[in-house]
Amino acid sequence: MNNEAVLIKDLTKWYGSFQALYGVDLTVQKGEILGFLGPNGAGKTTTIRCMLDQIRPTSGSIRLLGLNPQQQPTAVQERVGYLPGELHLEGSMRVDALLGYLQELRGNQISPDYFQDLVERLELDTARKIKNLSSGNKQKIGVVQALMHQPELLILDEPTSGLDPLMQQEVYRLLREAQSRGATVFFSSHILSEVEALADRVAIIRKGEIVEESTPGQLIEMALRRVVISFQEPTDVSPLEDIEGVKVLSRGADSQATLQVEGHMDQLIKALAEYPVKDLQTASHSLEEIFLKYYRDQTQEEN
Repeated sequence: MNNEAVLIKDLTKWYGSFQALYGVDLTVQKGEILGFLGPNGAGKTTTIRCMLDQIRPTSGSIRLLGLNPQQQPTAVQERVGYLPGELHLEGSMRVDALLGYLQELRGNQISPDYFQDLVERLELDTARKIKNLSSGNKQKIGVVQALMHQPELLILDEPTSGLDPLMQQEVYRLLREAQSRGATVFFSSHILSEVEALADRVAIIRKGEIVEESTPGQLIEMALRRVVISFQEPTDVSPLEDIEGVKVLSRGADSQATLQVEGHMDQLIKALAEYPVKDLQTASHSLEEIFLKYYRDQTQEEN
């Protein structure tokens, strides 16, 4: 039995003399949530557009739910929900008119109860004109139209862009509920907390190639944090550098020290129990920092 929701083999894409994809290979199992990560220009959106036959690859093969999107585009569209990274909506239309039109395009096969549940949970005012909406409310429209037909496969490019933290959490719940019904979720993101909250597995694309597949937990191991510690009295922090992944960046004259921590904080926290700590602050890490570190390490290995 075929258990692959997404199967991409040796995918390449040239734009004239510029090569955007260099033999992308990627498999996503049915029922899995995969985070598709990489810095700007790495090839995320190009890969997604090839998957949906919005652009044609130069070579390679793609199967979505066992279907060839180039040969069976209508069948793919029936079973896939898509949220583009750049959502273009007709500003003069009301929200309800637009969503009603999209429902008609799907043959009015939408569950009214589920549709209403989406609208209410995302607090979307469907009586307003789209041109009068904030970017966050326009994003809600994109989420609703991607989910409303309860597709087997969701392909989402930055799904929570522009949403406030409460709405981000609601979208996470909706996607996990979709997974519990058997749907597969393929999403790109630049928010590390989003990847931690949603993904079963992550794939990192670099310069048009998949360079890493791992779990969110393994991704955190690659993270760098800046930790500022204030002590109750002048303190020698040099022994902390004996902890794997810890580097002392500066020692302040006012009983303060700044550390760089790679990976988990567990060993540092345990060691600090022996110190007269007054306050501790950590700067949140980002995917950009992980990419920079990963790429730097890769470059050093290649050299």
